[in-house]
Amino acid sequence: MLGLSAGSFGAEWTRLSERVFDRQKMRVLALDILTETLQDDALNHAADFYATDLGQRLVQAENAAHLVEEGAVKQQAGQRIISDLVRAGSDRVALYRRMGQAIDSAGAGLRSVQQIQFRFLMAASAAGIVELQLDADGLQAFLREQETEMRMALQAANLATSAYTYQGFSDAEIQSYVEALEAPLMKQVYELLNAVQHEITANRFEALAYRMKDLGRGEDL
Repeated sequence: MLGLSAGSFGAEWTRLSERVFDRQKMRVLALDILTETLQDDALNHAADFYATDLGQRLVQAENAAHLVEEGAVKQQAGQRIISDLVRAGSDRVALYRRMGQAIDSAGAGLRSVQQIQFRFLMAASAAGIVELQLDADGLQAFLREQETEMRMALQAANLATSAYTYQGFSDAEIQSYVEALEAPLMKQVYELLNAVQHEITANRFEALAYRMKDLGRGEDL
């Protein structure tokens, strides 16, 4: 987002980013928020599904996929699977699209990414890490201009991630999962999960920007 490489900030970069994005602390914070805000009927509905054999296997597959670093390898593997499915005329691509729609039925994903970028760049500017050539209104307008391209990129990335994550499941199992995600109570759960995840992520990026000034790097943007 800053147009800089991690190497620009020296050996401390890895330690700093790991401290700021401490997964255990982020998970605890998310659970605390969800405990206070998630309605019992929605929570029980989701818990019942994920307690099933299929639900447990899905959780295991998703956890295993999360352990794989995001990047070219994971995306390329998913894209190859998608290409093979398209050539075979499989219905799974359509199911993966339905899955993405069910998980983000409000279409908040794109807006959240834009907000994370905006908050991070503004915090980096305030911390003296970069010198923005745009004010806040100009930056928001610039991000809006990128919406179409960003939406397409997000959709392609999500398809590839789904293909990679759920490659060990049958078509019938994927169909069952999609139908479970499309249930109104499950949509409530994921709407709140998405909101919590995006707010915590934006908060951590802001914290990262302010901590980066101690690494001693400034650059025009």
